[in-house]
Amino acid sequence: MQHGTHDPHASHATHGTHSAHDHEAHGHDAHAQGAPVTWAMAARATLHCLTGCAIGEVLGMVIGTALGWGTAPTMVLAIALAFVFGYSLTLLAVVRAGLGLRAAIGVALAADTLSIAVMELVDNGVLLLVPGAMEAHLTDALFWGALAIAFAVAFAVTTPVNRWMIGRGKGHAVVHQYHH
Repeated sequence: MQHGTHDPHASHATHGTHSAHDHEAHGHDAHAQGAPVTWAMAARATLHCLTGCAIGEVLGMVIGTALGWGTAPTMVLAIALAFVFGYSLTLLAVVRAGLGLRAAIGVALAADTLSIAVMELVDNGVLLLVPGAMEAHLTDALFWGALAIAFAVAFAVTTPVNRWMIGRGKGHAVVHQYHH
């Protein structure tokens, strides 16, 4: 169902039986109702995403290297762990705020999937473009320098995506309602 085409109350048999969280679960928050979305807000959401992605990605590279894996399987593991850690940071925050695990998983998936996907696409794309970066070892300055550049570019590209999503009441706008 498209967000703008439904009556949020039409599917409720009795209007008074749903809680504020039921209504908020549809993504109807202050950001969707015209509150200004700042670049700082988007940058914080992107930094949150980058933190989880970086933890997972570096851990995946360390594990893949330690196991003697090639570039492709190491990248797959690193990307998978980037998603796991990205989602986990959001899960921890919303569970601490009192949301049940099942609902928290839904919030994390809704809030972070596009952001993490863009982050991973961009940072791995940059790594592929830097000559020698994919063959560099964890002890090489080229590896860490290329990774730092890749994360910086991914941050710059993902921040406008997060700003757009927050402005539509999506992404980290969904998470923010549980931080209060």
